[in-house]
Amino acid sequence: MTVTPRHVLLFSAALLAAAAAAQRVEPPAPARASSALWGYGGGPEQTRYSRLTQITRANVARLQVAWTYDTGETGALQTQPLVAGGLLYGYTPTHKAFAVDAATGVHRWTFDPGVRGSGPNRGLMYWTDGRAARLFAAAGTFIYALDAATGTPITSFGTDGRVDLREHLGRDPLTQGVRLTTPGVIYKDLMIVGGRVGEGLPTSPGDIRAYDVRTGAVRWSFHTIPHPGEAGYETWPKRAWEYSGAANSWAGMALDERRGLVYVPTGSAASDFYGADRLGDNLFANSLIALDAATGKRAWHFQFVRHDIWDRDLPSPPTLVTVRRNGRTIDAVAQATKHGFLFVFDRASGEPVFPIEYTPFPASTVPGEAASTAQPVPTIPAPFARQKLTADLLTSRTPAARQWALDQFKAFRSEGQFVPFGLDRETVVFPGFDGGAEWGGQAFDPETGVYYVNANDLAWTGGLAPNSGGQSGQALYLQHCAACHRDDRRGTPPQIASLVGIGERRTFTDLVALVKQGTGRMPGFPQLDAVAVSAIVEFVRTGRSDGRGGTGAAAPAHPSIDNTYRFTGYRKFVDPDGYPATAPPWGTLNAINLNTGDHAWKVPLGEYPELVRQGLANTGSENYGGPIVTAGGLVFIAATNHDRKIRAFDKTTGTLLWEATMPSSGNATPATYEANGRQFVVVAAGGGKSSTGGPGGVYVAFALPR
Repeated sequence: MTVTPRHVLLFSAALLAAAAAAQRVEPPAPARASSALWGYGGGPEQTRYSRLTQITRANVARLQVAWTYDTGETGALQTQPLVAGGLLYGYTPTHKAFAVDAATGVHRWTFDPGVRGSGPNRGLMYWTDGRAARLFAAAGTFIYALDAATGTPITSFGTDGRVDLREHLGRDPLTQGVRLTTPGVIYKDLMIVGGRVGEGLPTSPGDIRAYDVRTGAVRWSFHTIPHPGEAGYETWPKRAWEYSGAANSWAGMALDERRGLVYVPTGSAASDFYGADRLGDNLFANSLIALDAATGKRAWHFQFVRHDIWDRDLPSPPTLVTVRRNGRTIDAVAQATKHGFLFVFDRASGEPVFPIEYTPFPASTVPGEAASTAQPVPTIPAPFARQKLTADLLTSRTPAARQWALDQFKAFRSEGQFVPFGLDRETVVFPGFDGGAEWGGQAFDPETGVYYVNANDLAWTGGLAPNSGGQSGQALYLQHCAACHRDDRRGTPPQIASLVGIGERRTFTDLVALVKQGTGRMPGFPQLDAVAVSAIVEFVRTGRSDGRGGTGAAAPAHPSIDNTYRFTGYRKFVDPDGYPATAPPWGTLNAINLNTGDHAWKVPLGEYPELVRQGLANTGSENYGGPIVTAGGLVFIAATNHDRKIRAFDKTTGTLLWEATMPSSGNATPATYEANGRQFVVVAAGGGKSSTGGPGGVYVAFALPR
C-alpha cells in the first residue's frame, strides 16, 4: 500500500504540540558558544559544506602537499580533523588526542589517556563560552575534558577529568561495554552522545545521554529500549528493557540549534540476526529520533526497519538540508541507509518530503522468529545502490572467476531486500552489511540542493544455525565470537580479522585482555567470567576445546534471552582471487537533487591499482569516509580502500578534476578550512581497510602554492 506523508507517523497530542512548538518562528540565535571553524561533519548540521572559494574548478589541479603530520604510530585512522582557534585536532591510531598548528602542521601537544585504543575514533567535540575552550576526547569507555590550548585534563569534569560511559545505564557498570566511536554534538552547555555497544546478548542498552560540559553530570537520558510507561514500550516484550541491548546511536548526530532539536539515528537491537526474545517492531531501534536537545523529550521519530534481523543500522549522521518542493521551502533532514535508500523528512514535523510505501516482505521460517510483515521503502529518490543480485550481475573479470561465481550463486537465496535468514542456505545481502551508505557521512550543497553520498556496492551473505549450547570453549566461541569471525575462525579480512594462527602472533595474556576489553571494531565482553574467557582464548589459539568453559558469564543471563539460533558469520562474496564476485561498479559517488528527487550523476569511486595495470580501470572499490562539498564548485573525497588517493570532482557534472596519491589510503572524511589566508584540505591517511592501504598514522594537508 502507498503511505502518504499524513499517514506515515502517528503522533499523540503531546507530540503534535511539540512539533508545532518546534515550527514557531524564533529570532535568530546568537553565535553559538560551541562554534568551531570545522567540526565533525563540518558543523552541527552535518552538511560537510564549506563556503570557501580559494580552491576552484579552474585551479584545483595545482593543489600540492602543504604539510604532513606523522603521529609516530602506524595503524588505522578514521578521524575527521576538528579545527578551532588556529589549531587542528585529531587522534593517533592508539587514540591519543593531539593538536597541531592548522596552518603549518607543527605539533603543539599530545594527550595520552593511558588507555590504549584501536579501531574507529572518528572525531572530537569542542566547546567554548568565549573565555575558556574545552575539547572532549574519547578513549576506551571514557570521555575526557581537555583544555583546548594545552591538552591538560580538566579535573573538575566528572571524576578526575573524565566520565565513564558504563555508568548511569541502570545496570551493573562492571558488566557494561560502551565506547564513543563517533562524536556527539554540543548544545549550549550540554554534550549529547550515544555510543557503541556489543551486538549479541547480553550487552548494554543504547541510551542517549546529555552531560553537563562543565561538571560531567548527566542532565538527561533517553531510553531507546523503552521502560514501562514510555512511548514504544508496547513494541517489545514486557521485560525487554531489563535484558535487551543495543538500539544505540554509534553513527553520530545532527543538531538544529535554532529549533533546539537533536536528530539521533540508531542501530539494530541485539542480537542482530535472531530476535525471538524481542518480538515486535522494537522502537526505537533503526530509527531517526528528533529530541528536544535541552530535555531529551521526543518530538517525533521514524523507524526505517521494523524488527531488524539484518543488522541494517543507520550508518551515518543525518544531514540538515533546505529544499524547494511543490513551491515550498522546507527545512528538512535527510537520512541515508545501509540498504541504499535516502529518506527525507520535514525537520520540524517529521512528515516525509517524498512518498513512502510500506511494502510486504517474506516471513521468517526459523522457529521462534517473527519478521515484520512490511517495511518502509521511499518511492523517490531511486536507490543509490543496486538492490537485487541476479546472475547477470556476477563478475566477468575472468571466465574462471565468472564460472566460480555462478556455481556459488546457485546455492544462495537472492530475492532482494528484507529476506529473513534461514537455516538451510546462505542468503544474499545486497548491498552488503557495510552498505550502501556508511559511517563517513554525506555532503549537501545549499546553493544547488544537491546531496552527495558515496556507497559500497558489493554483496555479502549470511545465515543462521542452531546454537549448540554448553560451556566448552568452542560452544562459547560459537555463541559470542562466530558472528563476526565465522565458525571456521577465518573472519572476513580486512574488515574482520582471521583468527587462524593467532596463537603464533599473540600471547595468551594478550588475547584474554582483548576479549575482556575489546579492540578495533570488536566490542569487549565484560560480562564473561575469567574461566569462560580462558576457554574461548584456548579454542581461538588452538582450535581445540577441552569442555571446561565455566559458567560463561559473571552473573546468570536473563531467562528471557533466547540464543537458540546464532548467526554463522559475515561472508563477503569475493572470488578466489579476493576481488568482488559481482560486476562493477564496486563503489560509487552519487549526486541527488533533493528539490526533485532525481539523480544528477553517478561515477565509480576507487580502483585496484593491479587491475588498472591489467587494463581494468574505473571499477570502483569499497570506500569508507565521506565527501565534502565547497562553494568553489568541488567535491573532495578520499575513502577508497586500495588506491591511496584523494580526489576532487566537479560538483555539477561529476568530472574528475584532480587526484593525488597519499602514503596510505584515506578511510576518513576530509576537513577544509582557512588559516593564514590559505584554504587547506586535510585528510587522515590511515590505511587500515586494505592490506595494500599503507602503514597509516599520517595526516596530509593540501593547498595551492603560495
